[in-house]
Amino acid sequence: MKKAIITVVGRDTIGILAKTCAYLAKNNINILDISQTVVQDYFNMMMIVDARKANKPFEKIGAELTRLGLSLGLEIRCQKSEIFEKMHRV
Repeated sequence: MKKAIITVVGRDTIGILAKTCAYLAKNNINILDISQTVVQDYFNMMMIVDARKANKPFEKIGAELTRLGLSLGLEIRCQKSEIFEKMHRV
């Protein structure tokens, strides 16, 4: 399985989850787990996804998610799970 971690952070607004999930579905990326919170108008979401059947290279998906985030006034990051785990190891 080719797992990735997607994080979304920024001011809460209508449609963040819908637009992010629509992008993933359009690109054959399956959501395995998701957590989201809103604290004083700030939105925070973390997704673990399976990108094994993605119809684009990983780098292109990451760039497009970054652009989607910018269009929504958010920061969206997509990292391979191995890199994320090594960066956040205590």
